[in-house]
Amino acid sequence: MLKRKQSSRVEAQPVTDFGPDESLSDNADILWINKPWVHSLLRICAIISVISVCMNTPKTFEHYPPLQYVTFALDTLLMFLYTAEMIAKMHIRGIVKGDSSYVKDRWCVFDGFMVFCLWVSLVLQVFEIAEIVDQMSPWGMLRIPRPLIMIRAFRIYFRFELPRTRITNILKRSGEQIWSVSIFLLFFLLLYGILGVQMFGTFTYHCVTDDTQPGNVTWNNLAIPDTHCSRELEEGYQCPPGFKCMDLEDLGLSRQELGYSGFNEIGTSIFTVYEAASQEGWVFLMYRAIDSFPRWRSYFYFITLIFFLAWLVKNVFIAVIIETFAEIRVQFQQMWGSRSSTTSTATTQMFHEDAAGGWQLVAVDVNKPQGRAPACLQKMMRSSVFHMFILSMVAVDVIVAASNYYKGENFKRQYDEFYLAEVAFTVLFDLEALLKIWCLGFTGYISSSLHKFELLLVIGTTLHIYPDLYHSQFTYFQVLRVVRLIKISPALEDFVYKIFGPGKKLGSLVVFTASLLIVMSAISLQMFCFVEELDRFTTFPRAFMSMFQILTQEGWVDVMDQTLNAVGHMWAPVVAIYFILYHLFATLILLSLFVAVILDNLELDEDLKKLKQLKQSEANADTKEKLPLRLRIFEKFPNRPQMVKISKLPSDFTVPKIRESFMKQFIDRQQQDTSCLLRRLPSASSSSCDHSKRSAIEENKYIDQKGNQSTFLPCNEEVNKDLKVLSATQLRKSVFSIRARNLLEKETAINKILRACTRQRMLSGSFEGQPAKERSILSVQHHIRQERRSLRHGSNSQRISRGKSLETLTQDHSNTVRYRNAQREDSEIKMIQEKKEQAEMKRKVQEEELRENHPYFDKPLFIVGREHRFRNFCRVVVRARFNASKTDPVTGAVKNTKYHQLYDLLGLVTYLDWVMIIVTICSCISMMFESPFRRVMHAPTLQIAEYVFVIFMSIELNLKIMADGLFFTPTAVIRDFGGVMDIFIYLVSLIFLCWMPQNVPAKSGAQLLMVLRCLRPLRIFKLVPQMRKVVRELFSGFKEIFLVSILLLTLMLVFASFGVQLFAGKLAKCNDPHIISREDCHGIFRINVSVSKNLNLKLRPGEKKPGFWVPRVWANPRNFNFDNVGNAMLALFEVLSLKGWVEVRDVIIHRVGPIHGIYIHVFVFLGCMIGLTLFVGVVIANFNENKGTALLTVDQRRWEDLKSRLKIAQPLHLPPRPDNDGFRAKMYDITQHPFFKRTIAVLVLAQSVLLSVKWDAADPVTVPLATMSVVFTFIFVLEVTMKIIAMSPSGFWQSRRNRYDLLVTSLGVIWVILHFALLNAYTYMMGACVIVFRFFSICGKHVTLKMLLLTVVVSMYKSFFIIVGMFLLLLCYAFAGVVLFGTVKYGENINRHANFSSAGKAITVLFRIVTGEDWNKIMHDCMVQPPFCTPDNSTYWKTDCGNYAGALMYFCSFYVIIAYIMLNLLVAIIVENFSLFYSTEEDQLLSYNDLRHFQIIWNMVDDKREGVIPTFRVKFLLRLLRGRLEVDLDKDKLLFKHMCYEMERLHNGGDVTFHDVLSMLSYRSVDIRKSLQLEELLAREQLEYTIEEEVAKQTIRMWLKKCLKRIRAKQQQSCSIIHSLRESQQQELSRFLNPPSIETTQPSEDMNAINQDNSAQPETSSQQQLLSPTLSDRGGYRQDSGDAGKPQRKFGQWRLPSAPKPISHSVSSVNLRFGGRSTMKSVACKMNPMSDAASCGSEVKKWWTRQLTVESDESGEDLLDI
Repeated sequence: MLKRKQSSRVEAQPVTDFGPDESLSDNADILWINKPWVHSLLRICAIISVISVCMNTPKTFEHYPPLQYVTFALDTLLMFLYTAEMIAKMHIRGIVKGDSSYVKDRWCVFDGFMVFCLWVSLVLQVFEIAEIVDQMSPWGMLRIPRPLIMIRAFRIYFRFELPRTRITNILKRSGEQIWSVSIFLLFFLLLYGILGVQMFGTFTYHCVTDDTQPGNVTWNNLAIPDTHCSRELEEGYQCPPGFKCMDLEDLGLSRQELGYSGFNEIGTSIFTVYEAASQEGWVFLMYRAIDSFPRWRSYFYFITLIFFLAWLVKNVFIAVIIETFAEIRVQFQQMWGSRSSTTSTATTQMFHEDAAGGWQLVAVDVNKPQGRAPACLQKMMRSSVFHMFILSMVAVDVIVAASNYYKGENFKRQYDEFYLAEVAFTVLFDLEALLKIWCLGFTGYISSSLHKFELLLVIGTTLHIYPDLYHSQFTYFQVLRVVRLIKISPALEDFVYKIFGPGKKLGSLVVFTASLLIVMSAISLQMFCFVEELDRFTTFPRAFMSMFQILTQEGWVDVMDQTLNAVGHMWAPVVAIYFILYHLFATLILLSLFVAVILDNLELDEDLKKLKQLKQSEANADTKEKLPLRLRIFEKFPNRPQMVKISKLPSDFTVPKIRESFMKQFIDRQQQDTSCLLRRLPSASSSSCDHSKRSAIEENKYIDQKGNQSTFLPCNEEVNKDLKVLSATQLRKSVFSIRARNLLEKETAINKILRACTRQRMLSGSFEGQPAKERSILSVQHHIRQERRSLRHGSNSQRISRGKSLETLTQDHSNTVRYRNAQREDSEIKMIQEKKEQAEMKRKVQEEELRENHPYFDKPLFIVGREHRFRNFCRVVVRARFNASKTDPVTGAVKNTKYHQLYDLLGLVTYLDWVMIIVTICSCISMMFESPFRRVMHAPTLQIAEYVFVIFMSIELNLKIMADGLFFTPTAVIRDFGGVMDIFIYLVSLIFLCWMPQNVPAKSGAQLLMVLRCLRPLRIFKLVPQMRKVVRELFSGFKEIFLVSILLLTLMLVFASFGVQLFAGKLAKCNDPHIISREDCHGIFRINVSVSKNLNLKLRPGEKKPGFWVPRVWANPRNFNFDNVGNAMLALFEVLSLKGWVEVRDVIIHRVGPIHGIYIHVFVFLGCMIGLTLFVGVVIANFNENKGTALLTVDQRRWEDLKSRLKIAQPLHLPPRPDNDGFRAKMYDITQHPFFKRTIAVLVLAQSVLLSVKWDAADPVTVPLATMSVVFTFIFVLEVTMKIIAMSPSGFWQSRRNRYDLLVTSLGVIWVILHFALLNAYTYMMGACVIVFRFFSICGKHVTLKMLLLTVVVSMYKSFFIIVGMFLLLLCYAFAGVVLFGTVKYGENINRHANFSSAGKAITVLFRIVTGEDWNKIMHDCMVQPPFCTPDNSTYWKTDCGNYAGALMYFCSFYVIIAYIMLNLLVAIIVENFSLFYSTEEDQLLSYNDLRHFQIIWNMVDDKREGVIPTFRVKFLLRLLRGRLEVDLDKDKLLFKHMCYEMERLHNGGDVTFHDVLSMLSYRSVDIRKSLQLEELLAREQLEYTIEEEVAKQTIRMWLKKCLKRIRAKQQQSCSIIHSLRESQQQELSRFLNPPSIETTQPSEDMNAINQDNSAQPETSSQQQLLSPTLSDRGGYRQDSGDAGKPQRKFGQWRLPSAPKPISHSVSSVNLRFGGRSTMKSVACKMNPMSDAASCGSEVKKWWTRQLTVESDESGEDLLDI
């Protein structure tokens, strides 16, 4: 989209000149070459040269002979001028030598080539004047390059204020995109071309008379109209008696006579496919295929071709142009100017908030000059009353002009009442202009653009009322007054300015389009002017009309076919390529540019999007504060609360009645307090408890007397607990609050330390002086966030103390201000959220008050109680739906269910809605069998479905009304338009079922009831939520669509009024072309019949074409006239759809005059280029607004695109290369080599070429082609075998692409076996299918094709419900068409193929109308009225007349809704999803190369190819990443820890998926402040804050462990001497001393194992230990077993360790415990600790206790407790 591209900063850039270098060095001899007027003269001469070449045609010289000499004189003069310029430049620059020589400059070479072409043209014209060369000779084609000199007139504007490299990159990238999409289009053309050849072949079988002889086929031998037929008796069309089905090619007709469209071979097939994809003439190709081949084959082929090629693939071009233009627009915004001012220079605009809360620009007068008028007149002129009076007069003038009509040929038109009214209005508006000039002064008056336009209208209309100029071209000024009415609506005025205000872009595009048309018309003129029997390119006006017709796509196939037939079979391919390339550029690229410009004009500026987001969030918060009007009506009634009386009390007390709600609330509160008790395990079923209280208490667990953890009991436990439990609960709540406050203080202290450390590192320059290696985007974004936090929480004094420079301090201050603004924005967001919550709370309070004070509130039909059992039963039935749990209730992990898509589908709607969907579909299927000849009133089998539908809908509505109410309940059935539609459909169906009229007259109430019954399929919109979303998307943008409709209606009204005044009564003419006057138009004449549009037979001498005699009639054209404004508006509406405008043009030129052809061309250009593209732009803009992307900034839009791209990214299913260098490794290297892959792709294309001709069993060419295909099949078998060997069977099967290749190869092997066994038509068909299936694998082998195909597939997936919605509308219109036009007689386009006799045929006709194929002619056929038909007033199925008003509303509404709105939604979806492909490295987000690199690394780590990896492997994956996703552990170790911990906490340490890691990297690679939206930003910042806190705790804990290890090492070193002395004196002590007997301790198994592992520990005899007391024995000794009773702390809570093993002790045998590990060796060391080590540990413990809660690590090791 336009908002995706990064906006460029406004900087002073050097001018990049892509134009000619006209600043040449000064030379005394030729000073004139540098003069500006010389450059201007040469540009004017370029335009004159184009005019000259446009007049240089034989037919032009034949009509105007002097022009031959005029063009010769002009060309001679131009030749001397340009030759002199060329010589001067050669003299200054040099011809070859030098860096800036003439031949080295591209523009000089172009100018030299144009001079050469001018010389050749001049010499050729000399020969033609001398009659040496014939003027009709092909030598005139030498003038073809001359029109390119038009480039000289505009190349001066090829100067841009941007660097040359930037512009070059933009153009290169856009060219690559267009080329890629062209290849994608060529792929589909080739695919459907191959399918067309194999499915159809030739269309040469026609019905001819029985006496037709070979070589003598004439027009009279063909059926009228010409009909194709099938040679098979069971399929296609069979000729009537007297005709036979013959192959015209066998009868002697040439290829040129048969026509060039068809599926004979691959070239012709691609040509035909492109014609059909242009939606011009495709339906006649389908009808020919239906007559020649099975019907299903034709429908499948052509409908899928239109859907994929015309609606999806070709619209990708629009997406490419929009994206490319968006980037160019951003870069060239300075050159085009800003959109900030909307009025003239005499006014200033300011932002003003209107009453609706929106922002608009309001013009404010600054210093307008005052006129000489009195102050009273100036005050009157500025008053709103005066302006409203003038606008009302303009409206009256428009109404009077629109009331003009044709009164007859003898009526005098000049001085009628309309002329007098026009004179009066002209005088009034002249006085208005004089008054404004008098009040404002002439200078002040013309300073406004609006006043300039009014002055132009005044002058033009004043001239128009002159009698000789009345009803002339000056009528334009009169009808243009309607434009002034735009000032009535400010919204319409703003919308018009938004579209047309920045006129430089749109004006430049219009000039470019006109220049392109002129150049291409001149080229085509010189290319075909000498061709005989071709009158379309004889003169420049005719050539211009032909090329303009191709631009509009109306009848462009006829222009091309006539030219192909005229040039002959030899040059036909070249001419076809020429026209196709021009049509491709004009219709796909040029028209897409108009859409891109309009979308750009509708785009908001970047600085307003944030403001709009906040305003929209605030507006959404205020929307649901009030209840609907249907509920607020209860407030008008007095309060009558429900009262209850307390019974079973002593009679001595009189207790008044108490509100039932109060008693119920008291009981509910007591039950809630007693039910939410404490238990050990949490329960997922406690849904009725307060979620906020439960989450708070779960986070702050308590400690009971035994030290065990406990949590809350679920709310569904028993409620009869003791009151002591309640008091204990209240006591614990107070303890919890104190503990939470302590934790908050500790958290704040830790955060301060972390910020201080980060700030110190940033300010001390620890990040400076690093190597020049470019950091990854992860590192860059990490340091940006660290810097942002340090600046946000730091102080200026600390930064100043570091001695920074003034510039740095200024920058830091600005950053601080920016971050504080962001913090203020966060507070605003939170306020908006709180406001939204308060609004919802107020709404709930209001609803509760109404429920309490009004007994009838929330009672269905005011009868059923609120908690009645029957209502509860109805609620259960209505709201029951399938609900498959996808998450584990304990761990919260997502379950990978096998049929999750089916489960999602079943849970889409409730069971009741599923039943009604099925019933509605069955009812629609039953209606498909209805027709005017098989009516439901007379068919009992069809009535069954009618009864079933009404009965089921009655049950459904009764259940929903009993459950939710009808109207005056919160969840009533009739609470929106969908409910009203349900009731309406039900009532219509019920009335029709009860009435069941036997006779239904045409245009009666019964027929209207049958038409309304056809709305039944619309029930699906109400039953399916996604379909309701489609309806909301359509109607949410109704305002903009309505404004566009008003603009188009205004345009149509202007041209219709003009057409009525100029063409009223002038289009009527005698149907005999030889009769001129009306008096001679009587009698009969013979009219020829058009037999075929495809054949090009020539009449033989003496032969006449088939025809019949008809009476002469003086009448208007059949389908249109301009006799009144209504008919003129209808004609122009048809022209606006670009259908039928060629006939209107030809009739106006032939019957009024050639000069009036400009009228229709201007209207078509405005309607096609601007009007229709407005619909496309508005629908796309509304689609973006509905999705929430319209107000997204550039970075936010890019972030949304990145998330969409990541959703479709999948791991590579490619096994790693075998470790050894054996045979498998070599096979792996071969199969993965790019040359091998390209070779396979070439072989696939080569095999597909074998299908260039149809494989027919009777054709001898088929056998060698099939044999070659067998060879290719064995090659592909070898390829699959090599891959299986290289990857192993399991590794090969992991890739979907490999599976597809294996499937196709297997089918190919089966085909080879069957082919040699059977060798019949079925095996050939199977072989062709296998080749077509393999042709699809090309997309997987080419990256660009794969991404574009993925774009189309995703677009289809996202547009599924839109397509379904289109089909439902099509179905409704089809049912209504059968009722209205089922028996209409055949006409020009209503025939045996296209009619409304059944619903199936009506659907095909409507699908044809969706493509715009002659929809207006079908409409006029359905308007047929007596005397051209036979009426019948009894029943509508007995008449063959149409319905004029019904046809008008039916076809116009259908075409507008489907073609203008629904189809443009497909364009919007494609444009939205094109960002999946349009990814560049400069976007600074994850590009395609980044994703590819991550996929490769993931493939290395995920060795099982399951798409999930353990959490500990994420560390290895992050270390393997390189490039933009690399994490440098030396610089960004903290970032590495954050990323690892984020993955650990995602699934509570469980496995992580491919998308989990990719999503984490994407969040870390962007600036969340710029890219994320408001709510998502708050959630992400909170998550990252939590991660940083937890990582900080872990970091401090690990630091403490390292400190303890160092302490332990020092203790061991100090105790080693004492230990050695004890060992040496142990024997002496046992020898000389007689100590008392000491009990020996039996060490535990763990201690023995540790002693054995310790090599430094000596063994003691008899496992005895003598421990000498030392000074360090101060009573602080503990054994491991002694620790069993001491609580330990983990994650901020106390816990008990596992039960230790019992150990007997002596009096003084003790052990100290360090970290849960005790050894015999460390005992002595611990008995003599150093004092400094002890003090250090004490200080560490004190600091640690103050800061945070001690946690234990995953291995169970505890910290030292000193």
